[in-house]
Amino acid sequence: MAKITRIKASESPSKNEAADEPAITRKKVVVKDKKVEKNKRKDKKNAEKKVTTSKSEKKPFILIRPFVSLGRYIRDSWRELRQVRWPNRKATWKMVLAVLVYTAIFMVFISLLDLFFTWLSNLILNK
Repeated sequence: MAKITRIKASESPSKNEAADEPAITRKKVVVKDKKVEKNKRKDKKNAEKKVTTSKSEKKPFILIRPFVSLGRYIRDSWRELRQVRWPNRKATWKMVLAVLVYTAIFMVFISLLDLFFTWLSNLILNK
């Protein structure tokens, strides 16, 4: 809740002020944020649901727990996979080409480093 002080200039002067200056009155106005109020209501409802579900929820038998956990994992994984935006064929081939080029560049770089250090070690050991 945001508290806003609204200041209004009135036409009639008060007793303490001069007649040529307008009087200023202060009035507190409370502005309610609709989103905050809606979230508070949702939180209250969710808290009530949690209380009711935790009382009525039964814990599964100890031998069944791994299967329940596996089922929950598969269900949650499937939900996540449905939310993924998969690339189209053209974008996939661009990414594959980028990986191949990147791999080739580093293969050449590491091969050159290997040749250099082989030459350096042979130079040091032969003397």
